[in-house]
Amino acid sequence: MLKETIKELATQYKNEFIQIRHHLHAHPELSYEEFETSKFVQSKLSEWHIPFETKATTGVVAIIEGKNPYARIIALRADMDALPIEEENNIAYKSQNAGVMHACGHDVHTTCLLGAAKILQQIKDSWQGTVKLIFQPGEEKNPGGASLMIKDGVLENPTPQGIIGLHVHPGLDCGKLSFRSGKVMASADEIYITIKGEGGHAAAPQLTVDTILVASQLVVDLQQIISRNCNPFSPSVLSVCAFNGGHTTNVIPSEVKLKGTFRAMDETWRYKAHELIRKHIEGLKISTGAEIDLLIDVGYPSVDNNELLTQTAAGFAKEFIGEENVSETELRMGAEDFGYYTQKIPGCFFRLGVRDEAHDIVHNVHTPKFNVDENAIEIGMGTMAWLGINA
Repeated sequence: MLKETIKELATQYKNEFIQIRHHLHAHPELSYEEFETSKFVQSKLSEWHIPFETKATTGVVAIIEGKNPYARIIALRADMDALPIEEENNIAYKSQNAGVMHACGHDVHTTCLLGAAKILQQIKDSWQGTVKLIFQPGEEKNPGGASLMIKDGVLENPTPQGIIGLHVHPGLDCGKLSFRSGKVMASADEIYITIKGEGGHAAAPQLTVDTILVASQLVVDLQQIISRNCNPFSPSVLSVCAFNGGHTTNVIPSEVKLKGTFRAMDETWRYKAHELIRKHIEGLKISTGAEIDLLIDVGYPSVDNNELLTQTAAGFAKEFIGEENVSETELRMGAEDFGYYTQKIPGCFFRLGVRDEAHDIVHNVHTPKFNVDENAIEIGMGTMAWLGINA
């Protein structure tokens, strides 16, 4: 059976791809700077005689054709960039690039997709259709590598009928997968606000524009705008995460800066909220006399998993690793630029368990001690290959 062949190959190649992951982990590169990572991916595809081309500078897209290539076309996606974090793990393959670390598992994602590529290429006479392999840059930083890849035609020639991606899940035990139909991750917009006014002596506020007070009021008002206008059944959150202004006890500063993030699951509400924030700030400028500059840096859209594709993929995942090892993914207010793909074609973004409490592999993504149970690589690359020819 083809399923058993894929499983056997994933087991056979396990150690090879763990070493590939070690190489990628030791040589992380920041968003849009994945030059060596891209070259490494290209070298592996060349070694396996898989045709490819580059997109969006450091992105790579490859094609594997089975029998009857136009019977079905599915894309499999991985991201390649790392984060500006100093790694604290004491491991042989620790990051060799100071201040840069694969702290979100993109080294695992790239490894799993490379593994799926090698398997699918080896057995291409045993399945029908075409699998498009997308290795994208810049998932961690606006405007998102997915958007750049799409602009560069990654979903054309040929156009996939659907796209599948995986992401490590440090809260899910190794050996497990999780899927969820519909909205699964939030949109993410960055908010930058600068409040300016005539500063002065704290003992004479009537002669100033109290920028600290205006900023404080705005922090509270922003919470009310979201909580009192959003449908309670639609997850949404706004967090002000930086409040910078002033330097001493008796001077009202002439400038205060706020920074924050706004997340939503509903795209219509998302842009309505932007407009409500703008209107409120215009009113606050009039009532306080402050000059208020607002920048909403529109980021990734929400990830909306296609119901049919996701249910189909989950069903085949259960066939591959057992029904007891597949669960439903929880909603997350984190963001992923995979959402750009799901706006264009049906998508399925699922989770790969990497947790191993026995070996203290429990730390969350985006932390200096994040790591994975590398047994997950065998599962990830096998599952991606299996879904690529079935889902």
